[in-house]
Amino acid sequence: MLNNIKLSPTTLVADYIVRPAESFFRQEASSSVLLLLASLIAVAWANSSFAPAYHHLLHTNLTLALGEIRITKSLVHWINDGLMTFFIFVVGLEIKREILVGELSSPKSALLPVVAALGGMLFPGAIYFLLNRGTGTANGWGIPMATDIAFALGAIAVFGRKLPVGLRVFLSAFAIADDLGAVMIIAFFYTKEIVWSYLIVCIFFVFGLAVANFLWIRSTLLYALLGLGVWIAVLGSGVHPTVAGFVVAMFIPARGKYDTDQFVKKVREIMDEFQCEEQSCGYSILLDQGHLSAVHALELACHDVETPLQRMEHSLHPWIAFGLLPVFAFANAGLSLEGVNLTSIFAHPATIGIALGLLIGKPVGITLFSFLAVKTNIAVLPTGVRWSHIIGAGMLGGIGFTMSLFVSNLSFFSAELLNYSKLGILLGSILSAIAGLLFLTGNYSLQSRREAASSA
Repeated sequence: MLNNIKLSPTTLVADYIVRPAESFFRQEASSSVLLLLASLIAVAWANSSFAPAYHHLLHTNLTLALGEIRITKSLVHWINDGLMTFFIFVVGLEIKREILVGELSSPKSALLPVVAALGGMLFPGAIYFLLNRGTGTANGWGIPMATDIAFALGAIAVFGRKLPVGLRVFLSAFAIADDLGAVMIIAFFYTKEIVWSYLIVCIFFVFGLAVANFLWIRSTLLYALLGLGVWIAVLGSGVHPTVAGFVVAMFIPARGKYDTDQFVKKVREIMDEFQCEEQSCGYSILLDQGHLSAVHALELACHDVETPLQRMEHSLHPWIAFGLLPVFAFANAGLSLEGVNLTSIFAHPATIGIALGLLIGKPVGITLFSFLAVKTNIAVLPTGVRWSHIIGAGMLGGIGFTMSLFVSNLSFFSAELLNYSKLGILLGSILSAIAGLLFLTGNYSLQSRREAASSA
């Protein structure tokens, strides 16, 4: 039955590259609405007469016990140290996929977003450090370094198909690249003390992951158990436990049980089982055990050809985008302004450093490093993307919400300093979104008028 079906290069590009990418963009863009809603609820609740209930909820202790092992943390810590591990895990899966087959798979394609991400980390960090050096807030230099991919893609989704797909791919690629940078910064600079005995235990669990990958074991349960072991060991070691998510992601197999050629051959054999009179099978699944067995065999074949990496990323991504990240935003965006002098907050070097790092440092660093990469011929611009697009994307790169809040909680323990940093994050992210949208809108209008004039 499949003998007459031919997959053209166009079909392959549409089915296996463009549509999955569009699905990814849609999910990220849609989740930004929930992120914004959760953030607004948190700010409103934290500044209402019910604010004590909000803080009491977040600091309620929960205990995970397994035999003699007991881990007790507040709800907000379980969200930041536990649930956010899944977010970093999915980020790790995305990075691994991009390195293997995506925008980061070829040197010239990979270098542009990677170099852009580097510039987009160095400049905001430098601006913050210059404004805060020698003060008690100097440790927060990592806060304005990362881009929130959900909000950034949500902003760019406003334009629909008016902007080139390459721009969205570039934006998501450099956001993923600087998420990797943020994970490395957390691991190396926000680890207070290392307990080496736990780290040695972690190495044994990681070795187990490597062996399972080498032996082509595809059991999700096995990787989940080994991953849990890595998380507990990293938690005890003093390194931030979310780093475990990235480590585990690097060992998730990126190959199925057999290749596509074998899959097509097997599917053809299975489809040959569907032989019906008068070319109509109707509801034969209820009547023909052979047809039911063929359907089960087809389902198993689809499962076996799909890589564990793709399966996990596909299944976890909606839960992360529409569940975990809004919960994180609700737990961390509660900026309390009670008894606070707004003038002092806006004048505080932490607030100014974060806001300027996101609003100015991000677009300058991204654009400048991208320009240098292209001019030195180590990278190329994506198809249809102009320098004005890169500038606009750099502005949207200043939306640093999720990761910025996350690093803020690692940098400061004082409620007052956390409020300063949260205000800087919200201010910088909102202004970056407005600036990016206005710039890209103006650029699109100008380009449209030029095209209309040239065709007249």
